[in-house]
Amino acid sequence: MARIQVYTTRWCGYCVRAKALLDSRQIPYEEINLDDDPGFRQTVHDLTGGWTVPQILIDGKPIGGYTELWRLDRDGRLAELLAA
Repeated sequence: MARIQVYTTRWCGYCVRAKALLDSRQIPYEEINLDDDPGFRQTVHDLTGGWTVPQILIDGKPIGGYTELWRLDRDGRLAELLAA
């Protein structure tokens, strides 16, 4: 199975939604909490090119945030990515 990393903060509603979607599909993921990183926006930008959280990587490839994850799931492409 593909490795999923989710960069999050506690106060981010979209982070909660992304984790809930993955949990509901029983898809394992690694959560990287950035609450203690005062420069977290620069951290995620350096890693993914995005400025907001969540930022989600599948096998090291940034896919975006919650909306992109939801669209992949809705279109059936998330399962395809995870099976590859």
